[in-house]
Amino acid sequence: MIVILKQGISREKVQEVCAWLETQSVKTSPIYGEGTVIIGLVGDTSSIDISSVEMHEGVERVMKVSEPYKRANRKFHPDDSIIDVGGYKFGGKRILVIAGPCSVESEEQIVALAEQVKASGATALRGGAFKPRTSPYAFQGLRAEGLMFLKKAREKTGLPICSEITNLTYLDMFNEYVDIIQVGARNMQNFEMLKELGRTGKTILLKRGFANTVEELLMASEYIMSGGNEKVILCERGIRTFETSMRNTLDISAVPMLKKLSHLPVVVDPSHASGLAWMVEPLSKAAVAIGVDGLEIEVHNDPKQALSDGQQSLTPEAFDVLMKNLRSIAAAVGREI
Repeated sequence: MIVILKQGISREKVQEVCAWLETQSVKTSPIYGEGTVIIGLVGDTSSIDISSVEMHEGVERVMKVSEPYKRANRKFHPDDSIIDVGGYKFGGKRILVIAGPCSVESEEQIVALAEQVKASGATALRGGAFKPRTSPYAFQGLRAEGLMFLKKAREKTGLPICSEITNLTYLDMFNEYVDIIQVGARNMQNFEMLKELGRTGKTILLKRGFANTVEELLMASEYIMSGGNEKVILCERGIRTFETSMRNTLDISAVPMLKKLSHLPVVVDPSHASGLAWMVEPLSKAAVAIGVDGLEIEVHNDPKQALSDGQQSLTPEAFDVLMKNLRSIAAAVGREI
């Protein structure tokens, strides 16, 4: 349920309305827009008498919300959310690019790559320290040592760090060393993890599961936001279909759908979506053209020797060319990179 207040209402009166509504056993979430204040009600609203709410001084009208996700719903928050990470704003005019290797392999590797992707225009550095792999025999990451190497890369370049958490045991380390905590596709519905991340103050990059719907992704974000952390970025990274010629199928239509349903920033990961380095550029161009707020791209100094996902990684030189090509497309749709 959404309560729309009268124009020009004071903050003091807004708090009075919120206090009165919370006597109905719901939580209130006031959102201040330009000239309009909306109060979102979270909880069981079935017993609330809408007519009595509309009679309250300061209330303009009441709207019912049928969708099960509330805090992530654009009806609750009509304006786009802007999430600041180290001075870079996800959801603004600029399309931000997170770039780096699938796995951190050494201090020298990650520092050199950080310097190269930053020079090309990347605004954050990605790197896996704890790697969830399909095979138990595949490289599992450098773990805590990898996070330390990422920290050194941030110190050298100033780039915010994005890395995936696989186990809440390491949450304290991620809170200390990582700026954007990534929740991978396999953990999108790890609800206990999402609840704990909702208690942090960190930005969360939430990836869509490869067999999950758009609504399920938004419901997963709701778990995080209901804990008090509203700094959530949604990520479309491809879904599993009948197609076998590529790793996954990029659901490009999910971008405008998510932008319509939710106020949260949306990022596309063309590397995992295709699993093929040569497809990263056309998919990135499509994402920019359709209105994405960011890209997450795998870049490796020597993809043929990469310990994980080399086949989908760009070289720093190819990444530099890609960034130059994306700028003209961004300009054509009124954005910038």
